[in-house]
Amino acid sequence: MYTAETIANWFLLRAKFDYDMGYSDELISNLKLQKLLYYAQGCILGLTGKPLFPEEIQAWEHGPVIPAIYHKYKDYGKNGLLPDETFDRNSIDEETNAVLENVYETFGQFSAWKLRDMTHQEAPWQETKKNHVISKDVIKKYFQENYVERP
Repeated sequence: MYTAETIANWFLLRAKFDYDMGYSDELISNLKLQKLLYYAQGCILGLTGKPLFPEEIQAWEHGPVIPAIYHKYKDYGKNGLLPDETFDRNSIDEETNAVLENVYETFGQFSAWKLRDMTHQEAPWQETKKNHVISKDVIKKYFQENYVERP
């Protein structure tokens, strides 16, 4: 298991690579990062039944949020975020790396507001009282039923 901050840095580093290579014209904002973390947690829970990170995700007005990550980056507003320079992508195992890459390719193509709107259409956010924790069991069940392909 990793920390939400480690996974956040993975996404920020991946987005910076795309930006530096000219594949993307923007870095990830805090709003978009929150949604990518939610989708990463959901996909891992759906695939393995175990959480990717221990931090709770809450149902805020603009969708799923990890409060500690939100507060770390809130002063940046809607501006793009940069990864921690000491972050080592190799600190994440290959299997998890592959899932994160898939999440990034699938969901990273959308704007922060599109991702916000997508999460508002999904049961985990809809069925959780605002500003309360979205149960990992609810996330796992939803992703198993809607995103994870079974052989």
